Amino acid sequence: MLVLPLIFLMFLPSIFAEQVPDYDNPYSPIFTDKSVYSWTEKVKMTILAPSWNTDRYLIDSIGDDEDHPIEISTREHSLVSYRFTETDVNSGIFTAEVILTGFSHDVDGDGDIDTSPRTIGNGPTSGFLEVDRDSAITISFEFADGVVLTESAPIQWNIGKIQFSEENYLSDNTASIRVIDSDLNLNPESLDHMPIQISSTSDISGIEVDAIETSESSGVFVATISFTQNLSSSGNRLFAIPGDTIFAKYDDYTLPKPYSTSDNLEVTTFAYVDSSIPTLRRLQSLPIVFSDTSGNSLTSFSINDQIQIVGTISNEQNFKQKFVYLFQVKDENNYVVSVSWIQGEISGNQNLNVSQSWIPKKTGVYTIETYTWNSLINTAPLSPSLSTSIFVK
Repeated sequence: MLVLPLIFLMFLPSIFAEQVPDYDNPYSPIFTDKSVYSWTEKVKMTILAPSWNTDRYLIDSIGDDEDHPIEISTREHSLVSYRFTETDVNSGIFTAEVILTGFSHDVDGDGDIDTSPRTIGNGPTSGFLEVDRDSAITISFEFADGVVLTESAPIQWNIGKIQFSEENYLSDNTASIRVIDSDLNLNPESLDHMPIQISSTSDISGIEVDAIETSESSGVFVATISFTQNLSSSGNRLFAIPGDTIFAKYDDYTLPKPYSTSDNLEVTTFAYVDSSIPTLRRLQSLPIVFSDTSGNSLTSFSINDQIQIVGTISNEQNFKQKFVYLFQVKDENNYVVSVSWIQGEISGNQNLNVSQSWIPKKTGVYTIETYTWNSLINTAPLSPSLSTSIFVK
């Protein structure tokens, strides 16, 4: 498939007129602006035909007569005697375009047909041509009696792609989601729209946002969302807290073979949300205190007495956070004699007391250490660890 670069066409020299086409040596190469098309794209065509530059002072036309017609066809439909016009006086370069209109099909799965298939027009820019998902467009120019020059380009559906603009976002940033799917460029002369579903670990239901095509025929769609940690998801605002994974997806109903036209495929991507606040400062931990089983403060400790170790964590952020608070007791030989933890969630701007009981079995000096982590897996500290020592008699 030969595609003539636009820059080459721009610098082609003027081709002087020949009064009669050279039937014995036909020279009319045909070019399309793409090597492969989707089912609803605009096809721009160029024919270099210096022999048909019959008047060097006028804009000439070719293809719209019965003797030397140009036919634009797919395997299913055709436009006959389609007119191409010269790009400038004496250029010998003839151009035309046609819009592929696909076939009746529900593109987004809502039960409605999203295309308007039709075959009509006589050129150079008025043509609409129906086409199936796996077909080809062919330009045929009868240069002379019995001499037909042709050029073809395949037409096919594609599997789309979806991607976030970044792999990681801070919670006070915005995120851009891009879909690349030329099959959704349903009208190559206006901006098309498509729905994208966005969700997060903290909001599985999420939101549906409207992605808008970046230009009239790009087949690239973009949507932008923001994040909230203290409001529900709404509009283009997604509830997502630091540590969440965010997801974006859409259903592709225009799939190439071996899929059938009734098949669809969920196209997905993901990214991560984090906070601009360093992990170690996400929570505040206060020094531990000790009490008996009735909640009375303890200042002395004896063996076989039940001791309540009480810690306090403070969430000064405006979003809830999951945490694991771990208690560790070591004896004077640095041997761990007790480990326990509490796992939970603390709301924004909340103070929370956590406690565990411990019964010392021997006298001696003990060190109690506390840790505040985000989880027991892939552990990250949310505040500095604390330790204190007591003597058990």
